[in-house]
Formats: sequence, C-alpha cells, structure tokens
Amino acid sequence: MKNIVVLSGAGISAESGIKTFRDADGLWEGHRIEDVATPEAWKRNPILVQQFYNERRKAVLAAVPNAAHLALAALQSHFIVHIITQNVDNLHERAGSKNVLHLHGIITKAQSDLDSSLTYPVNGWELSFEEKCKYGQPLRPHIVWFGEEVPNMVPAVALCKKADIFAVIGTSLQVYPAAGLVQYVPKTAIKYVIDKKIPEISGGNILKIEEPATIGVPMMAEELINNIAV
Repeated sequence: MKNIVVLSGAGISAESGIKTFRDADGLWEGHRIEDVATPEAWKRNPILVQQFYNERRKAVLAAVPNAAHLALAALQSHFIVHIITQNVDNLHERAGSKNVLHLHGIITKAQSDLDSSLTYPVNGWELSFEEKCKYGQPLRPHIVWFGEEVPNMVPAVALCKKADIFAVIGTSLQVYPAAGLVQYVPKTAIKYVIDKKIPEISGGNILKIEEPATIGVPMMAEELINNIAV
C-alpha cells in the first residue's frame, strides 16, 4: 500500500465551525496572541489563559467532523495514511483517522508545567487549577505556545520523507516550522494542495484543487482511490 502523508491546517477545521487561529486584525477571539498563547502570558495571567483555552475546548467538543475529515479517514481502507496536523482539535480522530500527529499539541489534554511529556486527559471542557500534575503544580493546556519548541517536528519529518503522496490541506504554509515540512517530501511524490486560496509550493507533480476542504478533499480521495489505490 502506498503512503499518504497529509499536512492539515486551520482551513479544514474552520468548516466545522472552529475559528482560525488568527483573524485579519491579528487577534484571536478578541485577544492578542501575546496575552493568551505564550509561556510569558501563562506566567503573567494564568487565569486568563486557562479561561481562554477552556472556551476553545468547549467549542471543539461542540464541533463535529466534516466531509474533509471523513474523506481522509476513508482513505485508510486503500492506503497507509498519516496525518500531520497544525490543529489542536481532535476532529481527525473523531472522524476515524488512526495515525494523527499533532504538531502544536491537542486541546483535549493537559500537561505538566514542569515536564511537557507528562500529559493528562481533560474530562469535559473545563480544566481547573485544582487539577495538578504529579509534581503538585497546576496543569496547563497541552498546547505548543509561541516561543516553545515543537518536539513532534522530528517524527513529522520522518513521515514526510516516506511519502508517496503528500497533501497540503487548509493551510497557508506561513507558520514555521510546520511549513518547512514540504521540503522533506521526495521529489517523486505526488503532491496535492487543497485550499480556497492556493499557497505557494515548489516542486513537481503538484495537483492544485482550489476549493474548500469539504469539497476538495473528497475530490482528491475519489481520484486517488480510482486511479492509484492497489
């Protein structure tokens, strides 16, 4: 079976009603990024940060996977599919995708403030300061904030190097280091780019589908199943 590697971004979740990370005015749900998505913000005002992510978690749990998520999950019957996502929601998993790597963490988990490898499931949408890690410190959202390292880049690079088919879905390829993953994809791989506004991407064998993810991903899936699956 051929290997499909998908890099998904905010555009795929936006169609499930989850707002994209940064609005045109540079704010996220009315907040400056520096006030809710940095280690400094957590130290400065942990109550605000915790409340902010509790609300984001509530929105994620209320959302449902859309046709794009479902089409990617269906490809698993014909291909080996790995999804590398920049999104912190769990919609890929809830659609049925088995191999999902979250570059920027996942909002349905919490982590120790002293050791990011110590993670805990969040029951429901609200994480409280009464919940603590084994070191006795309050738990924080399991999110990679600005200024922090992205530990899952290492396995993501390894996956990209083995791709027979690579798909970029719902991302502008403007956020690094995630955007740099494209350069590790073999030149021989077939590359799909699906977005309402196609980002710049170099290399050969590029197939562009200038559609929303809910339209473009099922189109890609049908084409791959009919023409490439063995």
